[in-house]
Amino acid sequence: MALDHTEQLNWTIAGSALATSAALAPTPFTMSLALGVALEAVNYRALRRSTELFFGGEIRGGKAWSAGFGLRFAFLALTMTVAVGTGVHPVGLVLGLSTIVPAVVIAAFRHPVTSVSSVPVPPPDDPSWDEAWNPWTATERYPTEEDEDS
Repeated sequence: MALDHTEQLNWTIAGSALATSAALAPTPFTMSLALGVALEAVNYRALRRSTELFFGGEIRGGKAWSAGFGLRFAFLALTMTVAVGTGVHPVGLVLGLSTIVPAVVIAAFRHPVTSVSSVPVPPPDDPSWDEAWNPWTATERYPTEEDEDS
């Protein structure tokens, strides 16, 4: 199981936060931070994987992807509610859940998007944008049976 650059950076940031918390904060806070880190690591990995599948064309239609996103969100909300209800320190939990934010921002600046100038692009007013291009998946639309019948 290989980690991408963002996940590696996230674990570095999370490990630093946990080490600092273990040295300076009470144990319940550190345990709450660790729970938050674990939850966000699992959530980010699942989100990243499902996004790769969606944009790779392995998940057809946005409904399946949206359903997976909704289930992950509901699981995360339920887990956080149960955790806070059982006495987990809420600030530690939120800080643990938030370590992915600086990791994503730093990774975005480390690996900028490069443009592909060798690919021909139709002009903005070209009708093929409406007919053949799906902006949600950044891919060409394939004709459906309904399109072929008409």
